[in-house]
Amino acid sequence: MLAGRSSCRRVLLPLLFACASLNSYAQQPAPKHAATLIRAGRLIDVESGRVLTAQTILIRDDRIEAVGTDLQAPDGADVIDLSSATVLPGLIDCHTHLADLADSEPLSLLQKSAVETAYAAIPNARLTLLAGFTTVRDVGVYRAFNDVAMRDAIAKGLFIGPRMYVAGAYVTISEGAGAMTGLPPDIQLPLDYRFGEANSPWEVRQKIRELAHRGADHIKILTTGAVLTHGSNPKSIEFTPEEIQAAVDEANNFGLRVEAHAHAAEGIKNAIRAGVASVEHATLIDDEGIALAKKKGTYLDMDIYDEECIQSSPTTPADFLQHDRDLAEAQRRNFTKAVRAGVKMSFGTDAGVCPHGINARQFAFMVKYGMTPMQAIQSATVNAADLIGRSELFGSIKAGKSADIIAVNGDPIADIRLLESVAFVMKEGVVYKRDGRATR
Repeated sequence: MLAGRSSCRRVLLPLLFACASLNSYAQQPAPKHAATLIRAGRLIDVESGRVLTAQTILIRDDRIEAVGTDLQAPDGADVIDLSSATVLPGLIDCHTHLADLADSEPLSLLQKSAVETAYAAIPNARLTLLAGFTTVRDVGVYRAFNDVAMRDAIAKGLFIGPRMYVAGAYVTISEGAGAMTGLPPDIQLPLDYRFGEANSPWEVRQKIRELAHRGADHIKILTTGAVLTHGSNPKSIEFTPEEIQAAVDEANNFGLRVEAHAHAAEGIKNAIRAGVASVEHATLIDDEGIALAKKKGTYLDMDIYDEECIQSSPTTPADFLQHDRDLAEAQRRNFTKAVRAGVKMSFGTDAGVCPHGINARQFAFMVKYGMTPMQAIQSATVNAADLIGRSELFGSIKAGKSADIIAVNGDPIADIRLLESVAFVMKEGVVYKRDGRATR
């Protein structure tokens, strides 16, 4: 009996103390949320396409609380004076490869273990964030799910980087544009290097089901050959219309969108007809494809700068240079046609082909080939957020949205290349760069 009472005391006393602590906590005043006030000399309103002056932005924790001309700083607020700068939303790159090594030879990945690859890719995330890109859509890795791990590590604060939306793996035909090719046929690659290979509508569905359950945010399929794949032909057609349709339908079952790598005109049109959210590269899109994209509301995500990196790198394999020949100018001409036709355009650089952190160099090319500076900025803000499907969270500076804010010295509407030198970076209310210097 005594033993029983002792046991009861051991159980009840901790519970009583816990209840007392909870009651005491409940009686305490709610903690005050951290406030920041930004004074913006110029603010680019990407939703209206206007530049506003003398704006203030009030931030509580990770969200924008208000934007206006006469906001007062709350007591204890951190006041950031950007009155001589231009403030705009954090930039978004819709075609990156942060979780892979930046190397023009994919086979070099086979020289590193999974752990070595993961650690070596960490600086890519930091460089991208400090360049002003607070969000990226990462569109595939050779070693499956490295991108999922990087996304989650950044979200947990293990290292800094942009908010990531990831594909998990390429979905490609065997020996296709997204496969690790160029090896002798008697060498069997580990599963994570061939995870996404599929060769029928039902195999495509199976891969997408597995990707969805393993954490993919969207699906990347490759409907034509590639420039940077051994043994490939960018003008070849890979997935059939039935396989592409299966991919879109299955992804829709999980609430996921599909982007399609496509260079050849027919592969582009097959993808658009099936209902993909975006076509990546869209290099040889023809007039029919442009009309289809406009009619269906399909985004074109055209990486019109990375040609400079492919051609200038001393390590680019000879067969890749051969694939690339004559494609760059065709892509840029078709970019101009698509802009003039009013097709939806998003900002995507294929970062990793070019070194990470120089993503903003593409803006000048977008302006050179037909966009206004405002359109180019919108492609990397409101348009990109719409393509990812998170317009309610980011893409503009507006009350209720994530405090993803950057600033440049000068006026990027007058000189778009100013975006290549971002002076201030805030992501989710945390300052990572100030006065041109990293703070973390």
